[in-house]
Amino acid sequence: MDVYEAVTSRHAVRAFTDKQVPGEVLERVLSAAAWAPSASNLQPWHAYVLTGGPLGDLKKRAGERLTSGDPWDEPEYEQYPPQLKSPYCERRSAFGEQRYGALGIPREDLEARQRAAAANWDCFGAPAALFCYIDRDMGRPQWSDVGMYLQTVMLLLRAEGLHSCTQMAWAKFHKTVAEITSPPEDLILFCGMSIGFEDATVDDGRTGRAPLEETITFIDEQPVAACPPMETSPA
Repeated sequence: MDVYEAVTSRHAVRAFTDKQVPGEVLERVLSAAAWAPSASNLQPWHAYVLTGGPLGDLKKRAGERLTSGDPWDEPEYEQYPPQLKSPYCERRSAFGEQRYGALGIPREDLEARQRAAAANWDCFGAPAALFCYIDRDMGRPQWSDVGMYLQTVMLLLRAEGLHSCTQMAWAKFHKTVAEITSPPEDLILFCGMSIGFEDATVDDGRTGRAPLEETITFIDEQPVAACPPMETSPA
């Protein structure tokens, strides 16, 4: 699979089969992903990969919290600006309409939307999950480094025939995740990532992208006028 195919075929998969992901594949992907770029080579990502019993335990604990109505954990970072301005608010709204529309859930059925969202904490049935942390002392440039790392992981997964779904939703249950991963106190959970083989029988729709002219500005190189030759005084 070439890079273009990996990029264009990658999408947030929210339905996985129970086919197990070989451990050697995960090791190969994560070994290569370590070459993702980061400013001054800080490599500010800290990842924990869960499969088998530990992942099953996490899903069980998260499910129990949902069933009991336990409130979300205190957020450790702001996922979206409080006032999301245009065009971002429209894009977010369109995503919601498409996502829940594909599931046949109308806008006014909040209970059904909550049930669909609850699938996040089952990793959408995926048999493997990665939880990505970052040091609390890191700044915005290092957060962007983590984003590049995660994108690199997802593209390498596609090269292996796998799919993924990054989930900031897990940050809402960061205390529950910490019960399994036992991270140092100086780390913040940024997101989870469900990993596995896509269940092709489930069509939950794929969100589109803004037209190129909405996000890209091409500035053509302008010809530079030749400077007139300097006049010299006769010797």
